[in-house]
Amino acid sequence: MKCVGTLLLLGRCVSRRSLHHDHRHHQAQQSAGIIGAPFSRGQPRAGVERGPDLIRSAGLVHRLNQQGCAVKDYGNLTFEEVAGDESLGLMRSVRAVGSANRRLSEAVQKVKRDGHTSVLLGGDHSLAIGSIHGHSALVGNLSVVWVDAHADINTPLTTPTGNIHGQPMSYLLHELQSKIPILPNFSWIKPCVSARDVVYIGLRDVDPGEHCILKLLGVKLFCMTEVDRLGVARVMEETCDYLSAKQKKPIHLSFDIDAIDPSVTPATGTPVVGGLTYREGVYVTEQLCQTGLLSAVDMVEVNPLRAQTERDVQSTVGTAVDLLLGCFGRLREGNHPSDYSLPEP
Repeated sequence: MKCVGTLLLLGRCVSRRSLHHDHRHHQAQQSAGIIGAPFSRGQPRAGVERGPDLIRSAGLVHRLNQQGCAVKDYGNLTFEEVAGDESLGLMRSVRAVGSANRRLSEAVQKVKRDGHTSVLLGGDHSLAIGSIHGHSALVGNLSVVWVDAHADINTPLTTPTGNIHGQPMSYLLHELQSKIPILPNFSWIKPCVSARDVVYIGLRDVDPGEHCILKLLGVKLFCMTEVDRLGVARVMEETCDYLSAKQKKPIHLSFDIDAIDPSVTPATGTPVVGGLTYREGVYVTEQLCQTGLLSAVDMVEVNPLRAQTERDVQSTVGTAVDLLLGCFGRLREGNHPSDYSLPEP
């Protein structure tokens, strides 16, 4: 189900009061299907598997309900240990990542079949492989908005680390299919996204191979220099204009919490200074929600073991919750139910 029901105006991400009115009117029609994926094998740092339960325990379901969003929590996926998962060159945990993402793809397909907006709580960003694959398998062609400090578009042959959480987009793009070697437990993955349907926001730590790929494919991107130059409102207007210029496709938002500046979200595995502010991050989710096309969301890379203090954990988790609330219609001007009436004395 689309984020705000069927709006008359789908093509522009603008904060008009008329659009806000439609947005409130359709709140009751929202429906979120939550999948927890406590998976950390796409990178070497323990702790990210705790993300799903931390985000839930911060009141996500209750707060979504409060703003008129129906929620079905499908619980946490379980991932079997994969025997004989030795490294392949630099590449680590290949079989485990491939197996987990196949499981996740099937779970996302069920959520979409049940009519919900899919919400993946990660876990590391390698999970975007299964999340986007499963989403596309049910709804067809997608647009992907990737909000992240990193491009995560290394191939197995360009990666400097071997960590698959830095590679998920390369497995999903049609244009890179010929650059991906055969990997165990990855044969089920079929490319399902075109480079012209991807927009990056927040990039500031891009590897040389990734930079080459992005330029070669002509991927639309707004690095932090562009966010600074244009302002987030212009970035989102251009993003939504770009995605709606052709056929309006369902939008998959893949949000790495490290897109936000580590002064706000320090509890993450690969923080990079100079990121989006809290307000800019929330604005991104608000504007994507208002398109009426948001169909799936990933929230990944919350890692409490990377925090220095409990306050750091709370700030990171609280920001993740607020970003998700923005995806489902929370307005900072305030909300009220469509059937609300003032009490009489």
